[in-house]
Amino acid sequence: MEETRAKRVDASARMRAVPIAVTPEGFWCCPSPAALHKSLKNNPHHHGGGGNHKPPPPTPPPQQHKTTTPSAPPSRAPSVLSEPVAGDAPDEPPPQPAAAEAEAERHKICVGFGQPETSDVTVVLYGKEGIAVRMSVHGDVLRRSSAFFAEKLSSSSSSSGSGGHGHGSCLEIHDCDDAEIYVETVGLMYCDEAKHKLLKQNVSRVLRIMKVAESLGFHACVKSCLDYLEAVPWVGEEEDNVVSSIRHLQSKAYGVSPLLKRITSDNLKSPTDTLALIMEMVLKSTDDRARREMKALVLNLLKDSNHCTDGSSDISSELLYSSCQGCLDRLRLLFSEATGQEFSVELTRQITLETDNLLWLVEILVNQRICDDFVALWANQSKIAELHGKLPVASRHTVSCITARLFVGIGRGEMLPSKNTRLLLLQVWLQPLIDDYSWLQCSCRSFDRKLVEEGIGQTILTLPLEDQRSMLLAWLGRFLKLGDNCPNLQRAFEVWWRRTFVRPYVSQAR
Repeated sequence: MEETRAKRVDASARMRAVPIAVTPEGFWCCPSPAALHKSLKNNPHHHGGGGNHKPPPPTPPPQQHKTTTPSAPPSRAPSVLSEPVAGDAPDEPPPQPAAAEAEAERHKICVGFGQPETSDVTVVLYGKEGIAVRMSVHGDVLRRSSAFFAEKLSSSSSSSGSGGHGHGSCLEIHDCDDAEIYVETVGLMYCDEAKHKLLKQNVSRVLRIMKVAESLGFHACVKSCLDYLEAVPWVGEEEDNVVSSIRHLQSKAYGVSPLLKRITSDNLKSPTDTLALIMEMVLKSTDDRARREMKALVLNLLKDSNHCTDGSSDISSELLYSSCQGCLDRLRLLFSEATGQEFSVELTRQITLETDNLLWLVEILVNQRICDDFVALWANQSKIAELHGKLPVASRHTVSCITARLFVGIGRGEMLPSKNTRLLLLQVWLQPLIDDYSWLQCSCRSFDRKLVEEGIGQTILTLPLEDQRSMLLAWLGRFLKLGDNCPNLQRAFEVWWRRTFVRPYVSQAR
């Protein structure tokens, strides 16, 4: 709590008059500091009393004789004045103390509440913004509403011997952090229902009012602020601000549980169960546009929550791989049905849907950094790869997008499968990818040829040199026959060539 000091009202105090607004309840509101400063700027000579007095013309300083003794420059720091010594020049006024200068530079405001002519207490706020606010208030209202003011007025009455009524008392509050809100909070003590007065306020301002009300022991206002915050939406950063402001109120009898229930629950189900339900709903969606939008949303949300290190990523790993296995089982069944009956548009749509689901799951696994096992899972789908060549290219080519994405991920270092897994992936899925290459370039908007070719080449170059030789020589034979309908792995071929013929490291080591 700010420093307070009780003293008698100084009738000779001169306060600066500013425009004051009166509310239907009869109390006067302090203008905002911005409006106050603007008013002072436009009326620099507007002093207390309300009269438009013109400043007296400046009088020229009296002529003084020049002396040869240099004088020290005046200091702004507080100084202690000694008694005048004989022979000193009496015509130079003593320097004004810094405290008095600071007091003179303050912008002073007068505010009245209720019926100002019946006020019996004066509260003076000294804000850190350089503003001094004098409030004419009523002691009975302050005692009834605020535990802080009740204690201060009781102490003031005891020391002044006024019989407990605090008539003519003056309280000074120094270093007030938020003088504007302080005045508004005192004004709310004159309202029968403070909650209704908060309707036109925003969340940020209500939090400021609640902070001041709590410091004053104004419990009714704190309760009204909590009721307001419980009913209004929290937008953007307001949620964090509200939660941080009310956390410390849990130990007090303010009833913050309704607010905290908005973000926490005692009976909350397991996050894994909730995520499993969401993913199942998305994977089984029948509307293409809604499915795309929700896939993008869930993917971004999982990216944001990927920073947790409390072990929850292991639970999501089990869930994700369970979903992947379900998609692979359905895809294998669709491929078997497609080879045993006539080609149908509906069957192609279902194959495309399952392929899109797998690509979405792969992106989630990559973001979770747990995609290594899926590479092994996909490399062991020899049954699907065998049936791949028996389907029309128009219905099967989207499956090769999964293979392409895995090659890109290995080339980027997003996934780190074992050497045997990388070799098996190339042996099982590179040929189906080459068979669909022309369709991928023409039919898939997201297909990036250069990126895929770089990924395939980097994957081959991670193998032992003998495996590089067999894979690149097999590619060379296909490339010479297919041309642009085959991935161009010339950069990988050049690296392998230099390793084999130009810089044989093993031979040099021997």
